[in-house]
Amino acid sequence: MRPELMHYDLASWAVAFSTTRLGGVSRGPYASFNVNAYCGDDPGCVARNREALAATLGVAVDHIVIPHQIHETHCRAIGTRYLESDGQSRRQLLEGVDAVMTSQRGVCVGVSTADCIPLLLLDTRRKAVAAVHAGWRGTRKRIVETVVRAMRDTFGTEPASLRCVIGPGISMESFEVGQEVYDAFAQGGFDMGGIAKRMPRMHADDPQPEKWHIDLKQCNRNQLLAAGVPASGITDCAIDTLTDSRFFSARRQGVASGRIFTAILLK
Repeated sequence: MRPELMHYDLASWAVAFSTTRLGGVSRGPYASFNVNAYCGDDPGCVARNREALAATLGVAVDHIVIPHQIHETHCRAIGTRYLESDGQSRRQLLEGVDAVMTSQRGVCVGVSTADCIPLLLLDTRRKAVAAVHAGWRGTRKRIVETVVRAMRDTFGTEPASLRCVIGPGISMESFEVGQEVYDAFAQGGFDMGGIAKRMPRMHADDPQPEKWHIDLKQCNRNQLLAAGVPASGITDCAIDTLTDSRFFSARRQGVASGRIFTAILLK
């Protein structure tokens, strides 16, 4: 059993990747490679998948950091305090966290998604990294801007030194939303002409001929640019999770399904 990972080229001294659904032991809607313990999968399968990932990366299982996300903007720095804590304390430190960052070598920090947008950030000068979970609520709350500020405050990161990957997530064409979601972004001061458009309804039983679609990836790209990250440092993997069956998708499979793990490790 060996997980099939999709790698990103950010730096020779870091390993950045997203998991696919392939190479694990989970079953049903979690099949087969799921390392998220918060989505209803069998704990034994999750443990075996995590062990396989740790072996592939060459790190200890307890150095794979997976927070319990709640669509907020809290960012947790993973350092000595976390690494020296017991299991219960570690779980508490990761509760309600939607972004994790570290400058510790041999520690894999990542976030879980199944249509939401995962982002990886790497500081080429300070050798610090972060993983960000940006669903529509987190994007609306500008979580990626929060994380760039947190990296500056914690590591001395300059935005111009950041390289970023936008991982597998739902595309504008697939992200059909209700008026309330559109209104939330509009009230948040977003450039709606650049991130939203009306498109034919996706479901035949919907009485409305057109629905709003929002480009979450572009929203986050805009936030990175606004934070000072150079456009040349931003890469979009251009994968739509709704249509690409190699990856988990809550809209395609239901919420009770596996999660993609998008993560980064300093060698």
